Amino acid sequence: MRVARRAACREALPMDAAEHDERLAAGFAAGDERCMEAVYRRWRPLVHALAQRSLGDEREAEDVTQQVFLAAWRGRHGYRPGPGGLGAWLTGITRHKVADALEARTRRARAAAAAARVAPAPDSAWGAPRPVAEQAVDRLVVLGELARLPSAQQRVLRLAFYGDLTQVQIADRTGLPLGTVKSHMRRALHQLRRTLPEAAPALR
Repeated sequence: MRVARRAACREALPMDAAEHDERLAAGFAAGDERCMEAVYRRWRPLVHALAQRSLGDEREAEDVTQQVFLAAWRGRHGYRPGPGGLGAWLTGITRHKVADALEARTRRARAAAAAARVAPAPDSAWGAPRPVAEQAVDRLVVLGELARLPSAQQRVLRLAFYGDLTQVQIADRTGLPLGTVKSHMRRALHQLRRTLPEAAPALR
């Protein structure tokens, strides 16, 4: 059966378009990497067009397109054929990823606006903002994302960054094993670095 599915993804025999899509979807759901590549080629233009139309930004649209197919591959076991088939399923994932991108854009805009309200006046000689303005944006964005982490990870990071405590001191303060503190720190930093590339300097 596995061999048959692989063959279906490779073959270029004339067949009904709906039947071809069904075979691709079946192989994709079964974890056939060749079918994954075929699915990407088949539906990437649709996903990218939806993202581009909603976001109006080529870089963001490309990022969302990659996120959609990554999420689809990871969640392939949850795919169930329905009206519209795999294309409709991918369209649904695209809508969710676009909504996430728009929400992230809104958070960044709010952080920038908040930083502008508290930033010092620009240098008189050049009219350029002082570096502290960018630092303020990073700090506000990081604080916003920090609030989205699990409470245990939040506590550890706050003690490290804002309490200026070492991991050993955090373990003493919280009563957590040192290994647990290190684990919380590692996972939290990984999450923040993944979701906040624009604020990476604040996380180093």
